[in-house]
Amino acid sequence: MSENSTPSGQIPHYTTAEVAKLLGMAVRSVQLMVDRGELEAWKTPGGHRRITRASVERWRSRQGERAAPGVPGAPAVAQAPAPAQAGSGTGQRVLLIEDSVHFQNLVRMLVQRHFPDVQLHVANDGITGMALYGQIQPDVLLVDILLPDIDGAALITTLRTHEQFARCKLLVVTSLEASEREAYAFALGGVRVIHKPQLVQELPEALGGLLGGPAA
Repeated sequence: MSENSTPSGQIPHYTTAEVAKLLGMAVRSVQLMVDRGELEAWKTPGGHRRITRASVERWRSRQGERAAPGVPGAPAVAQAPAPAQAGSGTGQRVLLIEDSVHFQNLVRMLVQRHFPDVQLHVANDGITGMALYGQIQPDVLLVDILLPDIDGAALITTLRTHEQFARCKLLVVTSLEASEREAYAFALGGVRVIHKPQLVQELPEALGGLLGGPAA
């Protein structure tokens, strides 16, 4: 479809950067949404992505009209489901926001092994995680920067600037290589980032430092 054939002068497609600005996301997050099929796109002869306006509008409609406080593109959540927990201690609390069941189980195993007195709460997505945060007020938030329903960079930026999250310590995990994280540099400055292939080796030390004690 050409722009000239679009009624009322509406643009039938956007560039990746335009969608990122429209949704309050990083460009890399929009690229991943296209790769996952959440947005419809094609490439120009020059290799540039063009994302259909209709698919962007459908995505925004699915997210809902109300946004969670301070987080672009996030729908409101009336009540979070009961959190999945690991550990029966009554000490410090860690909240993991991670959509991969494999890595949820891996983090759960590491926490149980090295920090048996720590309560681990798990959220499968960013929206549930934000709601759950308000309920449990964790000491450490462990978050994947690539989440299916909310832009990880926007989430992290919110966590670092919002007064509500001032007391919480932040740890980021990602499957992205260092070169692929450049699009998120504005959100990751000064934050410890663990590459998922190194999770077993690095998480106990990193988490122990944030919790104020060595790994068991």
